[in-house]
Amino acid sequence: MDEDTRKILERQGYAMVGNHSAVKLCHWLRESLLRNRFCYKQQFYGIKTHRCLQMTPTVNNCTQNCLFCWRFQGFSEVYLKEVDDPEFIVEESIKQQRRLIVGYKGDPRVDRKKWEEAMEPKHVAISLTGEPTLYPRLGELIEEYHRRGFTTFLVTNGTMPDVLENLDPLPTQLYVTLAAPNEGIYKKLLVPLVKNGWERLMRTLELLPSLDTRTVIRHTLVKGWNMDYVDDYAKLDALAEPMFIEPKGYVFVGYSRERLNVTNMPSHEEIREFSRELGEKTGYYYADEKEDSRVVLLSSKSNPEKISV
Repeated sequence: MDEDTRKILERQGYAMVGNHSAVKLCHWLRESLLRNRFCYKQQFYGIKTHRCLQMTPTVNNCTQNCLFCWRFQGFSEVYLKEVDDPEFIVEESIKQQRRLIVGYKGDPRVDRKKWEEAMEPKHVAISLTGEPTLYPRLGELIEEYHRRGFTTFLVTNGTMPDVLENLDPLPTQLYVTLAAPNEGIYKKLLVPLVKNGWERLMRTLELLPSLDTRTVIRHTLVKGWNMDYVDDYAKLDALAEPMFIEPKGYVFVGYSRERLNVTNMPSHEEIREFSRELGEKTGYYYADEKEDSRVVLLSSKSNPEKISV
């Protein structure tokens, strides 16, 4: 990336790793250390918020420029030109996480034992920014995290189905963001940078049932854009057969404020109603919700299991 982009990302709290990767402390990790509040992934799936490392192997590369994305969008390239070694990325991402956390040791609000645990991360969310499936050695990256005892959460926009089909090993949990009920809205709201983005996403949904890992479809809900299409979402979810569905509300923060309006942010009650209707149409069960994260969890099973930690 160019030096100006790197400086912008560093000012925003990104810790750069090599040529194309980055780490950034999650808001909820800070909340967990300082105020004992945890993220919805802990409540829904059993991970430990204070031991979660949020990173990306593609900090400046993506296949979409979503209007609702709160991150800095300086995406000038889709594919990587220089590819760093996965073992280097894993090692340096852990070092950067520790560097970002070390200052909390002396804060009187932080429990010492919890801080010590945070210095030994156990979960990685490969989701920070960009599209991680553009990193050509993603399977090796996941394998290296697994070798070190991590659980892995991979979040993708679904535009690289060939990568997912051949990914080995698979992550502990695979998220696919499905934020449009049809191709027209997809092109306007998610602004694909690759040809046939919608067709690629449909191939990913068709592929999902064959993948031997925990799968989640996330519907990012933007009021006035993509919420009034429950029937269409239900058909797409039936195609993907995920273990979980997460209807999650757009939040008016970050760079998305340059593209959307505060009125595009649905209330939790609206998210809950969308989820209720979707559950009725898909046969998925209400499993949980977290209002401060504006998210509801639907499960294909009445008693979903949590990840063993």
